[in-house]
Amino acid sequence: MKKVYPFIFFITILLVLFIISANVNRFDFDLWARLIAGMGVIDGHQVLKTDILSYTPTHTWWDHEYGSGVVFYIFLKYFGAYSLILLQTVICFLIFFFVTKIINIRGQKEPYNFLFWLFPIIALAENFGSPIRCHLFSFLLFTIFLYILEHVRRGNTKLIYILPVLTVIWNNLHGGVVAGLGLIAMFGIGEIIEKKPFKHYITAGIISFAALIINPWGWEYIKFLLMANFMPRPDVAEWWGIFSKHQLLNQIPFKIMLSLFLILESLVLTKYYRVSEGLNNRWKYFDKTKLILLIVTLYLSIAHVKMIPFFVITFCAYCYEDFKEYIEIKLPKNIINLTTYIMFAVCIFALSVKTYELPAGDYTYPIREVEFLKINNIKGNILANFGFGSYISYKLYPHNKIFMDGRYEEVYNDDMIPLLKKFFLIKPGWDEVLKKYPPDIILVEKDYPIFMVLNRMPEWNKAYESERFVLYLNKKLTQNSYIQPTDNLDYYKNTLFDTDIKF
Repeated sequence: MKKVYPFIFFITILLVLFIISANVNRFDFDLWARLIAGMGVIDGHQVLKTDILSYTPTHTWWDHEYGSGVVFYIFLKYFGAYSLILLQTVICFLIFFFVTKIINIRGQKEPYNFLFWLFPIIALAENFGSPIRCHLFSFLLFTIFLYILEHVRRGNTKLIYILPVLTVIWNNLHGGVVAGLGLIAMFGIGEIIEKKPFKHYITAGIISFAALIINPWGWEYIKFLLMANFMPRPDVAEWWGIFSKHQLLNQIPFKIMLSLFLILESLVLTKYYRVSEGLNNRWKYFDKTKLILLIVTLYLSIAHVKMIPFFVITFCAYCYEDFKEYIEIKLPKNIINLTTYIMFAVCIFALSVKTYELPAGDYTYPIREVEFLKINNIKGNILANFGFGSYISYKLYPHNKIFMDGRYEEVYNDDMIPLLKKFFLIKPGWDEVLKKYPPDIILVEKDYPIFMVLNRMPEWNKAYESERFVLYLNKKLTQNSYIQPTDNLDYYKNTLFDTDIKF
C-alpha cells in the first residue's frame, strides 16, 4: 500500500487538472493568432515576421511566442482539438510533478499530503482557466530551472550548463524566458550571501543570456524582449495588481493561500529569532536563497495577476517542509491518505457522469456575428475590441482584416490601444479612429457607450444583433436581405477550428 499511495496521489492530481482544464467555457483570446503563427511555420515553412492580419499600420512581428504556436498547431492538426485540452493537463501535471521532486531534493521524501496541494491547485485554476496559453511553457520551464538549480546547490554543478540549452528552447517558446535568467541570478546572489562558490552561476548566466540570440530575429529581438517584459500594460486586466480595484474580489483562493503562507512563514521566522531558546545563531543556517525566491515571486504575484503561478510554484517547492513541521505533523497519516482517496473517488465519479465537449464560447466570443459575415460573404475591414481580433482573423482572413488583436506590443504601434479605448468609451476624440483608420464593419459589445452612439449614426446600419454583441455595416456594404446564422450551438462547436487560411 505504501508504494501504491504515491501513484494514486499523482493520478488524482492529473485527474483534478484535467477536470479543471475541461470545464471551461472558452479558449484563450490569443490562441487563434498563435495557431496562425504555427500554421505559418508548419504549412508555410516560415516564421511570420510581418503582420498579414491587420488593415492598420504595423511594425515587425516580434513573435516571442511563435514556438508555442507551432506546438499548438501540431497538436490541433495531427491530434484534433481535444488534444489542446489534454496538452494543458499534461503541462500542468508536469509542473506539479517537478515541484514534488524539488521537495524531495530538499529532504522531504513523501510530499503527498493532498490538503497542502488543494489551495495551490484551486488558486491556479483561475489562472489556467482557458486552455491553452503560451505562458504555461514558462511556468513549466521555471519549475525545471528550480529543479536543476536545487541540484546545483547540492554540489552537482555541471548540471547548471544544461540551463543555456533550456534557455534557447524557452526563448523560442515564450518571452517569459527572462524568469529563467532571473532564477540563475537569484540563486547566485543566495550563494554569495551564504559565502559559497558562485562563479558557475555567473558563467551560466552569461552563456544563457548570450543564447537568447538564437532566435529568428537575432540581436534585435533581445532588445524587444527586454522592452516587452518591462513595459506597462494598464489596459490588460491580467497585468493589474491583485489588490487593484478591478481585481479586489477576484483571485480569492490565491489570497486565502497567501494569507496562510504569511502565517506559516511568520512562525518559521519567529523560530529563528527565539533568543530565549538559544536559537539566535540559527539564522546562519536559514536558507537565504529560499527567502529571496519567495520575496521576489511574492512581489511579482501581488503586482501582476499573470505572475501568480510563479509564486504558487515557489511556495509549493519551498514551503512544504514548513507545512509538514507545523501542520502535517499534527494530523494522523491515515487522515492524510484518506483525503487523497476521497478526492480520487470524486474525480472518477465526475468523469463518469459528465460529458466533456469543446467550449464554443457562445457568450464570450461573437460566434454568430462572425458566422453572419461569413455566410453572407461580407468582405471588408473590421473594427472590434482587441480581445476578439485574433478569433475574427482566424475565422475570416483573408476575406476580412482587423483593426488589431491581443498581440499588442508584438505588432502594433503604441497609439493603437489608446485610440481603441477612446472609441469604445466615448472619450474626447473618440471618432479619431474612424477618420484615421476607417473600417467597413464595426463589432461592439452592448455594455460599451459606443453602442448607443452608433445606433444614432446614419452611416452605420445595424445588420445583426445577439445577446451581447451588435454588428454594424457601413452603408456601402448594406444588403437588402441576409442569411441568418444558426442558433445550433453544436454547429459552432463542430466548426470551431475551421479556417480559410492557407499557406
